[in-house]
Amino acid sequence: MGRSKVNPISGEEVLEFLLLMPDDELPILGSRNAGELIVIAAWYLWWNRRKLVHEGLACRGEGLGRDNGEFIAPPVKQLGNLINLQFILALVSCLFLNGATSQASLADSFLADLDELSDNEAYPEEDNAEAVGMDEDGDDDMPDLESLNYDDLDSVSKLQKTQRYSDIMQKVEGALEKDTYLSNQGFILEEDPEYQLIVDCNALSVDIENELIIIHNFIRDKYRLKFPELESLVHHPIDYARVVKKIANEVDITLVDLEGLLPSAVIMVVSVTASTTSGKPLSQENLVKTIEACDRALNLDAAKKKVLDFVEGKMGYIAPNLSAIVGSAVAAKLMGIAGGLGALAKMPACNVQLLGAKKKNLAGFSSATSQFRVGYLEQAEVFQSTPPALRTRACRVIAAKATLAARIDSTRGDPTGKAGRNLLEEIRKKIEKWQEPPPAKLPKPLPVPDSEPKKKRGGRRLRKMKERYAVTDMMKLANRMQFGIPEESSLGDGLGEGYGMLGQAGSGKLRVSAAQNKLAAKVAKKFKERSYGSGGATSGLTSSLAFTPVQGIELSNPHAHGNHLGSGTQSTYFSETGTFSRINNRP
Repeated sequence: MGRSKVNPISGEEVLEFLLLMPDDELPILGSRNAGELIVIAAWYLWWNRRKLVHEGLACRGEGLGRDNGEFIAPPVKQLGNLINLQFILALVSCLFLNGATSQASLADSFLADLDELSDNEAYPEEDNAEAVGMDEDGDDDMPDLESLNYDDLDSVSKLQKTQRYSDIMQKVEGALEKDTYLSNQGFILEEDPEYQLIVDCNALSVDIENELIIIHNFIRDKYRLKFPELESLVHHPIDYARVVKKIANEVDITLVDLEGLLPSAVIMVVSVTASTTSGKPLSQENLVKTIEACDRALNLDAAKKKVLDFVEGKMGYIAPNLSAIVGSAVAAKLMGIAGGLGALAKMPACNVQLLGAKKKNLAGFSSATSQFRVGYLEQAEVFQSTPPALRTRACRVIAAKATLAARIDSTRGDPTGKAGRNLLEEIRKKIEKWQEPPPAKLPKPLPVPDSEPKKKRGGRRLRKMKERYAVTDMMKLANRMQFGIPEESSLGDGLGEGYGMLGQAGSGKLRVSAAQNKLAAKVAKKFKERSYGSGGATSGLTSSLAFTPVQGIELSNPHAHGNHLGSGTQSTYFSETGTFSRINNRP
C-alpha cells in the first residue's frame, strides 16, 4: 500500500494557522508580530514544498499539509539546517524594524512572493506518478507501517477482502473436507493444480504473517491510551490481541481471568503494572475499532492454521526427506514461515534454527536459566527425545540436516525419502554417542610375584632435580611440632599459618643450619676453572698499573708470573685447579 498524498497549501493558510496557535505551542519565537510570523510561514511553506517536490508525497509529522483537516508541522529541531539565507535576512530585518506599518508592508511583500512561489511551483503530480507507482508496486509485499495511524481498519487490513484470499481459503477448506491426496508416483508435477494450490498456500501464509503485524500495530496504537505498558509485557501479536479483547475497557485487571492466555508469572506482572498505569479508558468508538481489529487478527490466525493443516497433509509428497527428519507438522510450519520449499532451501542452517522463535519475556527474572532461542524445531520428535543438557548441540545438528533435506526435496533428488531417513539416523547416532559415558580408568595390574627387583637408576639429572626441590631445614622445622609447647602463628592466638618449632630454641632467632650444597660447589669449581683458563688473555682496555697500599701506583711485570713458575720453587703437580695431562710417547 502506498503512502497518502498531502495537498499543498498557500502562505495565507499557513499564516492563519500560526495566528491561531497558542503561545505555548508556537514552535519558535515567543512573540507573534507580523514580520516574525511571515518568516515562520515562509519556512513552513518552504519545508512543505521541499517534501512535496523531492519526495512526491508527505508523511504525517514530517511535512506541512492538509490531511483530514489537520495541519502537519515539520520538526523544529531542523530549523537551523533548513532556513536559507533569504529567510535569515528577512528574520533579522523583522526584528529590527519599528512600527506596524513597515511590518505590515513587509508582510504584504512576503505574501506576494509566497503566492508567486505557489503559482510557479505547482505540485508535480504527473511527473512523479510513474515513480510513485513504482514505489507502490515495490511495497506491495511489505507491510506499510505508516498506514497504521489511520482510524479506519479497512484501510489498514485489506487481505481478507481480496479475491485471492477468498479463492485459496475456499479451495483449502474443500480439500480438507474431501481429504484428497496427491498422486503417489514418487514425484510431483508443477502442472498439477493441487501442487499449485500448495505453493499458493505457502505464499498466502507469508501474507497472513505480514497482515498480522499490521493489525498488531493498529491495536497497539489504539490500546496504548488504555494500557501503554501492555505492549512491552506481551510481545506475541496473537497473545496481545487475545489479552486486549479479554481486558477491553476494564479498570480493575484482577477481575479479568487471563488463565490460559498468558503464563502465571506474566499474569502477575500484568496485574501489578495495570494497577499503576497512567492510561485512561477508551472511548466507545475506539474500543469498538480495537475489538474489531482483535477479532480480525484471531480470524487470520485461524485461517493460517487451516492452511498449515492442509500443507501438513501433503508434506509426505512435497518434502518427504524434510518430513522424515522433523515431521510433517514442523515441516509445514517451516515452509509456511519461510515462504515455500525453495526459499527454505536457500536459507542457511543458523536461520532455519530460529524460524518461528518467539521473543521471550523474562518479566524481570534472570536469564541464566532461560533456554536458548529455538523455533519450530523444538517441536520435532528427535529434539524432544534429546536430554535437556544436549538440546543446544542437537538443535544445531537438526537444523543443518533439515536444510540439506530441504535442498534435496527442492531439486527432487530423492522422492522416496530415503535420504531424509538416513540423515535422521545420523542425528540419532550422534546424540547416542554424546550420551556415552567416558571410558573407565583401567586398574593398575599387580606385580608378578617372586620377581627380581627392577634396576631403577636415578641418574645425574634426577639427583640434580631432587637436590633442587628438596625440603629445606627451615620447612622441616616449620612442619614439626614440639609436645606441650604451643607454636607461634602468623596472626597470633593460633590463627593463620603456624611456625612449628621455628624460633623455639630460646634465643629468639630462627635456627637455620646451612647444609653443604654439592651441586653449587661443583658449579663454582667449574666456573673457577673457566676463569683460570682465560686469565692469560687481556683486553685492550686492561692497564698495567696496579694500586698497592705500600707504594701507591706500581707497574706490573707481565713476565714475572711465567718466570716465577719456571723457577722450580713451586710445583703445579698438586695444584687445586690444575688437572693431570697425558703425553703420548713418540715412536
